[in-house]
Amino acid sequence: MLVISTLTAVSLMASPLVKTAKDAGLVAIPESQSVLLRLTDNVRNSITAEKVALGKQLYFDPRLSKSALISCNTCHNLAEGGDDGVSAAIGHNWTANPHHLNSPTVLNAVFFSSQFWDGRDPDLEKQAQGPIQAHPEMAATKEHVVATVTSMPEYVRSFKMAYGKDVKIDFEKVTDTIATFERTLVTPSKFDDFLNGCSGALNKEEKEGLKTFIDKGCATCHNGVALGGEMQAFGITGKYKHADLGDFKGDKNGLVKVPTLRNITKTAPYYHNGGIWSLKEAIVEMGRIQLGIKLSDKEASSIEAFLKTLDGRMPHITYPTLPASTATTPRPDAN
Repeated sequence: MLVISTLTAVSLMASPLVKTAKDAGLVAIPESQSVLLRLTDNVRNSITAEKVALGKQLYFDPRLSKSALISCNTCHNLAEGGDDGVSAAIGHNWTANPHHLNSPTVLNAVFFSSQFWDGRDPDLEKQAQGPIQAHPEMAATKEHVVATVTSMPEYVRSFKMAYGKDVKIDFEKVTDTIATFERTLVTPSKFDDFLNGCSGALNKEEKEGLKTFIDKGCATCHNGVALGGEMQAFGITGKYKHADLGDFKGDKNGLVKVPTLRNITKTAPYYHNGGIWSLKEAIVEMGRIQLGIKLSDKEASSIEAFLKTLDGRMPHITYPTLPASTATTPRPDAN
């Protein structure tokens, strides 16, 4: 009885903070797989096991790139946090992103309302088309991608299994399939457990950090399931101290996509141009340029303690075996 009474008391103590968090716009990844599927699925191209398995192969296949060296996983490394861990993305011919843009994580990107730092694409399906064709990234053409995939009988069979025997394997079908796999890359954390009713999921320090995060106004931009992913003004109350690193100025209205805070400890360096490597420094700078406040060391440490609770349970990814190239598979071209 004592144990039950104690658990009940803890639950009652935690509920006001849960309500505060939800009122601030923070949303948990659902525990229910059926509810989660309603958030992650694409009604125009529903998630199936066959599409996910095929999409995973394509995600890891470097032969989709011109050089046959760069895959989606190169810049969005699923073993590293869903990004590449460098300030500016490195692509074809060892080319750094010409705007000095940092690779965003692909983990939980299904929850973003906007893709790319300038928010130019609305979903993962459209986003997947860009890097493959961008010369500083994978440097391929649509024709190269289709020729590569259709040159391998195993891929052709897999497409028929996933979409039916009359499937037309075109560039969009390939990128849609990659996006289907990406839609499954969701990482629930103990923060989600807390919002979903497990009051003991966070300790006292972490709960205080969540309260500080909300009280200081961080949830104004970092909210929703992704704790980011929307377009917002950048540098509202001050100029970002690394604003001159690269030439990125946001979209036509000067808005920049708010990065997700999920798995933030694994996605340094921070900001669109990877100008800051320390999480605490990134927190303090955000307070200065977005909220117009000078966070104390104690406040920054408190927020950091909360952010660490967003390290999620990673999906179990087994590196796929890829189909063998054939005589008609396009040869690598590093030029």
